[in-house]
Amino acid sequence: MEIRTKLGLQFTVIVAVIQMMLSMAILISFARSRVDDLYDRFELKAKSVGQVLMEDEGITAEKIKKIDQNNPLSLPNEKVVIYNHLDKIIFSNDENHDINITPEMIASVRVNNRARSRVGQHELLGRLFISGKDQMVVFVAAVDVYGIQKLAILRFILLIVFVVGLVIVYVAGRMFAGRAVQPILKVMEQVDRIEITNLHARLDEGPSKDEIARLSATFNKLLERLETSFKMQKSFIANASHELNTPLTVITGQLEVVLMKDRSNEEYQETISNVLNEIRNLNQLSKKLLLLAQASADLTSTNFALVRIDDLLWQVRSEMVSRFPEFSVVVDLDENLDDEDQLTVLGNELLLKTAITNIIENGCKYSGNHQVTVGLSKDEEGLVVHFVDKGIGIPEDELPMIFQPFYRSQAAKISGGHGIGLSLADKVITLHRGTLSVNSTVGKGSDFMICLPFAKSIQHAENV
Repeated sequence: MEIRTKLGLQFTVIVAVIQMMLSMAILISFARSRVDDLYDRFELKAKSVGQVLMEDEGITAEKIKKIDQNNPLSLPNEKVVIYNHLDKIIFSNDENHDINITPEMIASVRVNNRARSRVGQHELLGRLFISGKDQMVVFVAAVDVYGIQKLAILRFILLIVFVVGLVIVYVAGRMFAGRAVQPILKVMEQVDRIEITNLHARLDEGPSKDEIARLSATFNKLLERLETSFKMQKSFIANASHELNTPLTVITGQLEVVLMKDRSNEEYQETISNVLNEIRNLNQLSKKLLLLAQASADLTSTNFALVRIDDLLWQVRSEMVSRFPEFSVVVDLDENLDDEDQLTVLGNELLLKTAITNIIENGCKYSGNHQVTVGLSKDEEGLVVHFVDKGIGIPEDELPMIFQPFYRSQAAKISGGHGIGLSLADKVITLHRGTLSVNSTVGKGSDFMICLPFAKSIQHAENV
């Protein structure tokens, strides 16, 4: 069911309930008013008869008829029945015995001075009058034909108004709902026109600041993220294809050359050695690409555990020096780090180790003395790790781009690499709710800084 139809029906139901309640209130109010008015007439009639009874004990039928003729408030087919103190009828114009007055009704009047009741279609009022030693009870009864007819007419009018009103309300509700959902339909049409070939297109947010405008703004932000993601994916695929194609092309070329004619053992060994180096390079690249894909996943798909950063730093230092004897890694721990909770973060040990290794390897590779000083300290937010080198530095205009996949600065192109290390490190640190930043001066070196929250802080936030 369309939203317009739902809104129209809901609006109609709400108005119908309100209109029904109002109609019932009007009917009940009119019915009570009719009864009160009828009994007010009965009261006046009974009083007029009672006054005659008290003034003249010789009440006769002619006198009662005379009272009826002089009473402008008489109702059609009005009945008057009078009982004396012995509960004997002393007057009655109910010739057809339309009303049946029981002894209990008479007794109720004598006890309460007056009483109301209904006998068949007749409304009945009993009134007590005392004249000397005599206690007479006067009953006045009638059928309120005109009042009942007016009530029926009012009921019919309210029913017609109710039905016609619902029709009008439903039509108006659909028109109103249609106008209300029109901006949504406009947004849907604009979204339908956006495809992968025109992700740069944006929705018209309009001049207003209502919910539809905020919805359009939210879609635009989503489109910006999607466009950025597609551009990064496209760039990643192109660069990855290029990086993978280069060693494969070299391997293919060397193998084709060596097979063109017979070679000496030395030439075969040299070719095999070159091919092996390219395969190692290709293997290293594929591992980094897999880690980059893993680091790009969300938190729910990554297994996190408690990791001691100081132990991880010493482990990376040992492996780095073992792989590259010419590298020097100096680890400097702040003496204020005396609590295990201050050295523990929540994360994936392999990814964190890879990120730290890439930063240290880059620092050593591009430093003249091949040395990186790693400083571990803390602040109010968590652990802080500084990687300081005295290498070639990074130009200021290239700093915003060094964390992009496959980007390599002009100065870094003199050495081998794929431009994945820093991008991978940035994604890993972001995945661990941390930040990676850099301060660098050309010719003086760089200072990469990692900030990671304490494991205790993350666990407390998740429990809250």
